[in-house]
Amino acid sequence: MHAKEDLLKWYDKSYCLESVKQDGYNLRFVKNQTSQICLESVKQNGHSLRFVKNQTEEICSESLNQDPKNIRYVDIQKYPELYEKYVFMMK
Repeated sequence: MHAKEDLLKWYDKSYCLESVKQDGYNLRFVKNQTSQICLESVKQNGHSLRFVKNQTEEICSESLNQDPKNIRYVDIQKYPELYEKYVFMMK
């Protein structure tokens, strides 16, 4: 069982920001995702895009610039132009 303090730290924005800068995959534990936290997570590891709840074009583009295969994590309905641009790079 986790201590209450261990669980509550994932609500603290400054803790979460530093955590995702060290390991982008830590985004999966962040309870209150902000654009800044998500962008830093994706900068550290583009594959962490899969854990972004509210994708922005900037966050998606950062991830895709690292690896076009991350297109599978992009919300296609929200950003069809990104999908069209990057899906052909995978072939």
